[in-house]
Amino acid sequence: MERLATNQQKNTYYRIDVAKKKHVARAIDDRGRDLAKRLVFENTFTGFKQLLKWAQNLADETNKSNFIFGMEPTGHYWLNLAYYLRAQELHAVVVNPMKVKRTKELDDDSPTKNDTKECESYRSGNESCRYHEPILLEGI
Repeated sequence: MERLATNQQKNTYYRIDVAKKKHVARAIDDRGRDLAKRLVFENTFTGFKQLLKWAQNLADETNKSNFIFGMEPTGHYWLNLAYYLRAQELHAVVVNPMKVKRTKELDDDSPTKNDTKECESYRSGNESCRYHEPILLEGI
């Protein structure tokens, strides 16, 4: 699979913990620093627009123009968001759920989980390019 060719200095990584009704997003720069408080948004068209508005506001503040949205392919709940981001010509990438779990356990030495903690654990998955662009079917 082809990796995204990116300029690390201009990237903002958005880690999204996907759920049935509400997703949690965190914005992190190329050094792993949080750029803003987390965003909780609904798994709806309105929620997706809220995510993009939040991302655009952060891009204006930080002067980082490339967005990379990383998420675990949890069930089918991630698909609507991935299709929406693709329609907006943005990068939606997926991170292997097992890598997220193992990284989270290494980072905090605890098997407990919550949405914010999972978003933090995407840091190593996104920055070290342990992700890939999903194959989204179209025209079926």
